[in-house]
Amino acid sequence: MQNSGFKIVLNEPEIPQNTGNIARLCACTGSDLFLVGKLGFSLSEKYVKRAGLDYWDDVNIRRFQSLEELFEEFPNEEKYFLTTKAKQSHFEAKFKKGSLLIFGSETRGLPIDVIMSNYDNAFRIPMLPEQRSLNLSNSVAIVLYEAIRQTGNIEY
Repeated sequence: MQNSGFKIVLNEPEIPQNTGNIARLCACTGSDLFLVGKLGFSLSEKYVKRAGLDYWDDVNIRRFQSLEELFEEFPNEEKYFLTTKAKQSHFEAKFKKGSLLIFGSETRGLPIDVIMSNYDNAFRIPMLPEQRSLNLSNSVAIVLYEAIRQTGNIEY
């Protein structure tokens, strides 16, 4: 299977259906899925499995105890932090193959200290100002396909 080269990072995801949907997206795009920190569910839960359908065997899934552990293993890869607290649109990002696309939990987002220490690489998805946020699996799909569009790293 062709690999898009992107690494989708979910920091402390809470909703099993979102993670299942994202796993399916990763399988369909050849992206890796990295799960970081405490999960709000078990990977054996029926909701995760149902959302991912029969795609689980096609996804490279890795677990990391913390973002620090992840950053130590991938010190030289570009990192893009997706947050509603950023000023730059994800359309302004210059994605590179092999990059880490880092998303926070559904209710808390990314830790503010992580955002602030990486603010030049923090991006948001444009939306109406009176709305709080998009669904996590939708956000991952939007950003991943923009990264694929920019890099041409998948054939269809």
